[in-house]
Amino acid sequence: MLKTISRFPVIQAAIGLVLAGYLKLVRATTRFSYEPADLIDRLKANTPFIAAIWHGQNFMITLAMWKKAPVSVLITRHGDGGVVAKACEAMGIKPIRASGGDQRKLERKGGAAGLRAMIKALDGGDIVVMTPDVPKVARVSGLGIIALARLSGRPIIPMVVATSRRVDLKNWDRTSICLPFSRGVIKIGEPIYVARDADEAMQEAARQKLEASLDAIHDQAYATLGTTDPGAALKVANR
Repeated sequence: MLKTISRFPVIQAAIGLVLAGYLKLVRATTRFSYEPADLIDRLKANTPFIAAIWHGQNFMITLAMWKKAPVSVLITRHGDGGVVAKACEAMGIKPIRASGGDQRKLERKGGAAGLRAMIKALDGGDIVVMTPDVPKVARVSGLGIIALARLSGRPIIPMVVATSRRVDLKNWDRTSICLPFSRGVIKIGEPIYVARDADEAMQEAARQKLEASLDAIHDQAYATLGTTDPGAALKVANR
């Protein structure tokens, strides 16, 4: 079905508009709290930065940014990515179509072009959002995001958006789809910098630090809501 949809840009645009409208409704009806309380000020002070989210949060991260925040987001080049790209455009977010979770993909499938586009976006003042997961291996970060931080000189900020009312899919990344009229928590971790001359050991240390930070803020955000992270078991199963 997704392959069929990908052949018809008009259908992609229509579905994207519906998705954007739904996310706007969720954002307008959800009572969000921030951890830390000055989260928005911290994000603005670090802009442009690289926002890191686990893949299952890819429908929720649009709720975390302030109004008119300059945002570009890395989106897969596959058929379903076209719908997400159209939804992002309808919400004022610029899509970058490429693959970036695994450093090997920087050499194929548009990855190298995607890396250049993300660096250009950061240089232009945009926040770049990407999911660091190795493709189809949830909660395991690849080195692609580390390469972006190293080459751009911009920090990675781990982020999570958790809501009390949501649908958790039983797919490979336990995608969460937030529901309207909910309570929510937006939480960030400490910025992670990667030196341009970082060797392989330093890059691996940064990758592990990113994984640990994303796991920790997920656990803490869902605990605040009195629930559990729907993808918590994946970090055990996939590592």
